[in-house]
Amino acid sequence: MTPDERRQLLRRAFDAGVAAAHPAVCIPAHLPAPPKGRVIVLAAGKGGGACAEIAEKVYREQYGLGPDRLIGLAVTRHGHARPTEWIKVIEAGHPVPDAAGLQGAADTLALAEQAGPDDLVVALITGGGSANWVAPAAGLDLAVKQGTTKALLRSGAPIDAINTVRKHLSRIKGGRLARAAYPAKVVTLAISDVPRDDPSVIASGPTVPDASTLADARAALERYKVTPHPDVARALSDPANESPKPGDPAFEHASFTVVSRPADALAAAIKTLEDAGVEVRVVGADLEGEAREVAAEHAAIARGLEALARPVALISGGELTVTIRGQNGRGGPNQEYALALAHALRGVSGWSALAGDTDGADGGGGSPEDPAGAVVDPGTLERADAKGLDTAHFLAENDSTGFFEQTGDGLYTGPTCTNVNDLRILLVDSV
Repeated sequence: MTPDERRQLLRRAFDAGVAAAHPAVCIPAHLPAPPKGRVIVLAAGKGGGACAEIAEKVYREQYGLGPDRLIGLAVTRHGHARPTEWIKVIEAGHPVPDAAGLQGAADTLALAEQAGPDDLVVALITGGGSANWVAPAAGLDLAVKQGTTKALLRSGAPIDAINTVRKHLSRIKGGRLARAAYPAKVVTLAISDVPRDDPSVIASGPTVPDASTLADARAALERYKVTPHPDVARALSDPANESPKPGDPAFEHASFTVVSRPADALAAAIKTLEDAGVEVRVVGADLEGEAREVAAEHAAIARGLEALARPVALISGGELTVTIRGQNGRGGPNQEYALALAHALRGVSGWSALAGDTDGADGGGGSPEDPAGAVVDPGTLERADAKGLDTAHFLAENDSTGFFEQTGDGLYTGPTCTNVNDLRILLVDSV
């Protein structure tokens, strides 16, 4: 294959993975029938707007519900809203929460608290919901929560550790939304963006029991060397902020179903590659760890390939992290992986790689124009050399976005209205 052909195939595989996890594909068949009372749709995350759009369409067209029996609110990332009539959709900050998310969470809790025993609460949860639904625990303000989130993101902590802290600083996460809706029936449909699809980690588990504790949250801050604000330290020592556990009556009428997961996107991407005659080797479906270290491991595997009868793709999912050491760099784990991979494969020919976040945004500042990742090959290094760009320098500064803006290798998809973690594909023709 030519470099252009490899790049085109990589993009087709990535797009197939994203399409397999879109709410229009995975939500309709799982929506429950309406009760005697109202259907209250509460959605959050990067796919929250699309989930609300689909749910409204189904309940209006299939069940004939009117605005007297169908209400709700979706809080989604800026740029991810979808058109609805009866379910309100608002945009809020991600990954750092903002005032819009604060108001959205307050309104969400108010709707949940209105639910009666004849009502049905349909919670549509997608990745990003932790930031979109922000309801600080008593004694905390938004600025303190924002600071804690930023510090955890910079520390390189994995999402489960970050969400353990979030759940114990919140009035909506860690099962508290289900508690607010009790005694109404709560049906949660989730699009998973976390390794192993743990319901208590997806959007910080607002409708499921939480086995983690205040002590776990304190330990996470200590492990990742995040010094808590005094108000955070007090909140994490207050028994009132312990999350509801398994067996709590709040979950008596609650159910939870994962309707799409990273494995679905991985399978769709694999099929696209195999249909093109590529041998696919899965090198990790739920990878975690430092992006640059994983890139070095994958580069070593690629260098070890010999006498290929046909192209080989090394594919992986999961969610990598970046420990930020640079002062002014921009980027995300997929771009850092791609930059580190190109750096490690200098001198090797016949390869191309794509690393992208299925939500369409890899790090960035919360804009819908943020890059989703990057596509790299030997031509990336040629363009960098021609411009005098040192890959090692940009890695040291954690400035992968700055690098790819100059080489033209950024991956831009715009908001995809779903989120099933990351896809990384290293396609090797010859070594």
